[in-house]
Amino acid sequence: MPFLFLLFIIVPIIEITILINVGEAIGAWYTVALVLLSAFIGVNMLRYQGISTLARAQQRMQSGEMPGQEMIEGLVLAVGGALLVTPGFVTDAVGFCCLIPFTRQAFVRGVMARAKVVTMNQAGFSQHSGSGPFGAQPQSHDSNFEHQTRSDRSPFHNDQDSPRAGDVFEGDFTRDDEKK
Repeated sequence: MPFLFLLFIIVPIIEITILINVGEAIGAWYTVALVLLSAFIGVNMLRYQGISTLARAQQRMQSGEMPGQEMIEGLVLAVGGALLVTPGFVTDAVGFCCLIPFTRQAFVRGVMARAKVVTMNQAGFSQHSGSGPFGAQPQSHDSNFEHQTRSDRSPFHNDQDSPRAGDVFEGDFTRDDEKK
């Protein structure tokens, strides 16, 4: 909530105040021209930086690597482009910081340092039994009881050791209902 308040209330007030002050100092038409010029330069920088980031991502995918850093760079570039198109000098400054490779790399390193990597194994996403991608999943008492009574295992058994984790059973069978 405080982030949204800052984004939608405080930032526009700051932008309007700065636009009025710059307009008084250099004139209204020059201020409008500066805002349009920054948007034009930003869109061209975004196009150039976006194409180079896409090319690096394609190279990494062709070599069999996951382009995680390039994906985050693309997200930072998109945010920077949106900020540059938004009229105002503060948003333009932050948008240009997103487009300049040195500062963009700092943003990407910060995001990647906080990112959680989830690996995938043969049975799916590696999680502990009873938990999903959003933490422990709620279970009713009955479903937990049925699971314990259906198997001879202890209630603390790890589901990754079960046949679903990749074991293959081979055998023959006959259907009793077809023997008439």
